[in-house]
Amino acid sequence: MRTARFTLDPAFTVGAVNPRLFGSFVEHLGRCVYTGVFEPGHPTADAEGLRQDVLELVRELGVTAVRYPGGNFVSGYKWEDSVGPVEDRPRRLDLAWRSTETNRFGLSEYIAFLKKIGPQAEPMMAVNLGTRGVAEALELQEYANHPSGTALSDLRAEHGDKAPFGIRLWCLGNEMDGPWQTGHKTAEEYGRVAAETARAMRQIDPDVELVACGSSGQSMETFAEWEATVLKETYDLVDHISLHAYYEPHDGDVDSFLASAVDMESFIENVVATCDHVGARLKSKKKINLSFDEWNVWYMTKTQAEVSALDWPEAPRLLEDNYSVMDAVVFGSLLIALLRHADRVTVACLAQLVNVIAPIMTEPGGPAWRQTTFFPFSQASKYGRGEVLDVRVDSPTYDTAKYGEADLLHATAVRAEDGSVTVFAVNRSRTGALPLEVALSGLELTEVVEHSALADADPDARNTLAEPERVVPHPVDGTSLRDGRLTAALEPLSWNVIRLR
Repeated sequence: MRTARFTLDPAFTVGAVNPRLFGSFVEHLGRCVYTGVFEPGHPTADAEGLRQDVLELVRELGVTAVRYPGGNFVSGYKWEDSVGPVEDRPRRLDLAWRSTETNRFGLSEYIAFLKKIGPQAEPMMAVNLGTRGVAEALELQEYANHPSGTALSDLRAEHGDKAPFGIRLWCLGNEMDGPWQTGHKTAEEYGRVAAETARAMRQIDPDVELVACGSSGQSMETFAEWEATVLKETYDLVDHISLHAYYEPHDGDVDSFLASAVDMESFIENVVATCDHVGARLKSKKKINLSFDEWNVWYMTKTQAEVSALDWPEAPRLLEDNYSVMDAVVFGSLLIALLRHADRVTVACLAQLVNVIAPIMTEPGGPAWRQTTFFPFSQASKYGRGEVLDVRVDSPTYDTAKYGEADLLHATAVRAEDGSVTVFAVNRSRTGALPLEVALSGLELTEVVEHSALADADPDARNTLAEPERVVPHPVDGTSLRDGRLTAALEPLSWNVIRLR
C-alpha cells in the first residue's frame, strides 16, 4: 500500500485545545443515573449512593464538563422536583423516554458527583425551554448560584447546600429544532425565547456562558437556516451554538461508517460558515464558538422500538449499545475531527457517560467495566492537551457510497507545553496495514515514547460482562524517529496513539 504522509511544523497550528473538549453527558435516560453513577446499596456505594467503582473509571476516562440533566429529558424537567428532602420529591412521567422519574438523584446530587470526580469536572446545566421558559430558568439560576439572602438561595442552604453551585455554562434548551422534542418550536419561536432567557440570565450574572440550540444534525431539513435565524436573535447574547451528531452503519455500508468523521468535519465547517456569515451581516467582530455537546456512535435505528414498547418503568435498560473494535475506531476518528477544529469547537460532550451509549458499563449490584470506546477517549483526554498542529495528509483513498472518495488515514497531532507531541491516527483500511511517514520541521523531538494501537484480528471483538478486558490497547513495535522523520505501520482498522519527545 502507498505510504501516507504529512508534515508537522509548530509554525502551523489550528488552535489551543479547550479542556471542555473532553466533556461528557449525564441524562435521566435508561440506566445512566440509576444503577449507573448512582446506586445506593451497591457494595462500592459511598454515603451519598454514588458508585465508587464508576467514579474511579470516570476519573480515568478524563472527563471535564458534564452536561445535565438532558437531552430530551430536559424539555419536561421541573428543577424544583429534584431538590430538597429525597422523601418529599415527586415521581413524574418522563415523556421523552416513556419512563417514570423518581427524582432520587437531583441537582444537589449532580453537583456532589462532579466534586467527587475532581476539580476538572465542570457543571454544564441545561434549562427547560420546551414546556417552560424565562421565569423558571431564572429561578433555577438563583437557586443554584446566588450566594444568599433571597428566597431561593436561602432555600438551597436550607436543603443542605450553603455554598452556591457556581454553574457558569448553561444550555438554552435542547434540540428545539426536532419535532420529537416536547415543546418543539420553529427557529423564530426558539430564537425569541432563547434571546429573552439569555438577556434575563445575564441580568443576574453578566459572565454566564450560554449555548444556543443549533441543529440536531446536518441532515435536518432546516439545517443552516435554523442556525442563521436563531443567531440573528441571539448573536450578541450567547457564546456557543450546539451541534449534535450520531453515527451508525446503514444497510451494511461499513465503508461509509468508517468515514463518518468526513460528515462530522463538514458539519463543523458548515456551522462555522453560517455563524461567521451572520456575524458579518451584523457587522460584529465577535466569533460564536461551537459546543458539540452530543456526539457518539449510536445504533439509533433500534431505539424507537425500544422506547415505544415501554410502559413507564423506572430506569429501564435503554440504548445499551455494546461497542466493537470497529465502533471504537470510528469513535476515535470522531475525536480526531473535534481536535482538528479546536479553534472553534470549544465544548464537546460525549453522549453519554455510563450505560447509555457509553464508554462505561455497569451491572446492578455487580461490576463496572470499560467498553472499547473508553480507550480512545481516555488517551485523547490525557495526551490531547496543548496546541493542535495543522495536519494535512497525503493519503491513499477508498470509495464510499455516502461521502465519495475518503482518505484511509485520518490524523491530528497535539503539542504539549513541554514540547512533546502526540499523534492520533486512524487507519480506515479493513484489509491492510498503512505505512505512515511524518516529517518533523522545527520540532526538537528525538524519540518515540510509545506507540499504542487499538485493533484486533476480529473487528467485531468487544468487552462484555463475561469478558471485560477482551479488547485493550497494545504496544506497537517498529515505530522509529530518525533524522526528523517518523515512520510507522498502522495496523488494519486501528486507532493509534504515537507519543514523541
